[in-house]
Amino acid sequence: MSMKILHPGLMATIQDLGRYGSQKYGVIVSGAMDIVSLRIANRLVGNDEKEAGIEITLYGTKIEFQEDHLIAITGGDLQATIDGNPVAMWRPIFIQKGSILHFTSAIKGCRAYLAIAGGLAIPEKMGSRSTYLRAKIGGYEGRTLQKDDVLQTRDISKTNEMFIKKMQSLTEPLSWSVNYSAFFSFKKTQTIRILPGSEYERFDTNSQQHLLQKPYTVTMNADRMGYQLKGNKLQLTEEFNLLSEGVTFGTIQVPTNGQPIILMADRQTTGGYPKIAQVISADLPKLAQMQPTNQILFELTSIEKAEQALLKRERKLYELSIGIRLKTL
Repeated sequence: MSMKILHPGLMATIQDLGRYGSQKYGVIVSGAMDIVSLRIANRLVGNDEKEAGIEITLYGTKIEFQEDHLIAITGGDLQATIDGNPVAMWRPIFIQKGSILHFTSAIKGCRAYLAIAGGLAIPEKMGSRSTYLRAKIGGYEGRTLQKDDVLQTRDISKTNEMFIKKMQSLTEPLSWSVNYSAFFSFKKTQTIRILPGSEYERFDTNSQQHLLQKPYTVTMNADRMGYQLKGNKLQLTEEFNLLSEGVTFGTIQVPTNGQPIILMADRQTTGGYPKIAQVISADLPKLAQMQPTNQILFELTSIEKAEQALLKRERKLYELSIGIRLKTL
């Protein structure tokens, strides 16, 4: 089975949950910016949640399906259509041979995720199918998808087959979809919870107050590597030399101009700017769906509450996976 890229749009890449175990060699984790949406999309078509899918950014991507497929679309609402007709998100969709899926423009969120039953027939590189663009590793030839690229899918599993038969047996449109409000709000102003960074105490009192009391705007310089923010300037109590240290998804660094940068999925493995804060893991998918011009309100929390938030999310995802399975029996 295969599908053809008719138009790549602003940016479309193949991503899974990331490339772990190689940061010591300078190879980043990469992976989906919004792992929750990708995991749910895979569950909706009967895949293991670690399967690679297509991450579509903001607008324009157009795909022709050259065989019948079972797909799911989650994440941001990019006004997807099939053959010009609006298509429902957050549910399994049986798409017929010759149909064209088009992501027109974003009205909520920033990134949509497309999962295909069976997964994509993309070879693993260092244990992952994720695209690491700067090193040209993984995905489709290590790059963004381009016009006339043809993607093959792998053989479907028994679970995939069960999902497909269920969809083919329907005599009327599917009556259910995932209630994503448990994971996302897609508001233009979001509260993002943070932990103090290793240099938090080395910023002056006014800067600490500004970070927690004033909004910061996501600028147009926002991509898979990092979100540059604009807001009140953050200043150290005194200048000091800092050796490069390990950074991760959600690390908030402050360069010399005083405007914070949140490191995202394609961040470098180490950084030499002072780290004022760290976004908690539970809020990273919500952060990944923010568009340029959206505003962030930072809220300081504790490690204990951050752990509880992550456990709560994982519990909801587990319950959701059971619910999807019951709906497709």
